[in-house]
Amino acid sequence: MKDLDETRAPLMEHLIELRRRLLWSFAALGGAFALCLYFARPIFAFLVQPLLRAGQGRIIYTDIFEAFFAEIKVAFFAAIMLAFPIMASQLWQFVAPGLYAKEKRAFLPFLLMTPILFLGGAALAYYVAMPLALHFLLGYQGNLGGIQQEALPAVGNYLSFVTKFLFGFGVAFLLPVLLMLLERAGIVTRLQLIAGRRYAIVGAFAIAAVLTPPDVFSQLLLAVPLVLLYELALIAIWFTERKRAREKASEVVPL
Repeated sequence: MKDLDETRAPLMEHLIELRRRLLWSFAALGGAFALCLYFARPIFAFLVQPLLRAGQGRIIYTDIFEAFFAEIKVAFFAAIMLAFPIMASQLWQFVAPGLYAKEKRAFLPFLLMTPILFLGGAALAYYVAMPLALHFLLGYQGNLGGIQQEALPAVGNYLSFVTKFLFGFGVAFLLPVLLMLLERAGIVTRLQLIAGRRYAIVGAFAIAAVLTPPDVFSQLLLAVPLVLLYELALIAIWFTERKRAREKASEVVPL
């Protein structure tokens, strides 16, 4: 009974700490949402620039509430991106006390790489992949046997298109972090990843086929970086393996 009482206190402390970190995270998300809701129209104006550059100067809404809910979605989408560093830091502050100093040094770079890689993928989607995809998709306008076919993108549909591209490319670019974490946790090894390279290439093209429109250029814009990031993860894992081997060798005390 005494042992049970002793274990209850640390558990309650962890739960209280978890609640505190979650409250800070939700507060950051709520504050970011309020700020982004105020600037929802300028943010949406930024998101429609690829559509404007593709030659489409008009966007419509057919549901009376569609434009309103679109601004809510834009604000929430922007708030997640804006509050992510704070939420990630709260997660790190909750996990870090349970790690050794060596483990902290090992996992902190992964935490720092995550927003950089995500923004890199989102930037590739916004500045390169989306304009190419829109040029392809809007190319179906024109005369069809005497009937004029015209694209009139709806606010809600275009917003879904944008978020799918940005989140899809951003999350896909986190592949090196995921692979390095799996290797660090001992779930996979570098040799296993090398042996599964061909399956990774097939998987990259399958992911690109799901996340991008059915044109070859958009799919290659996602699939090729994914393959390169897979190879980059293998190189990074090789360096970390060598570093761990040197540290282990230095810890061996000669008799």
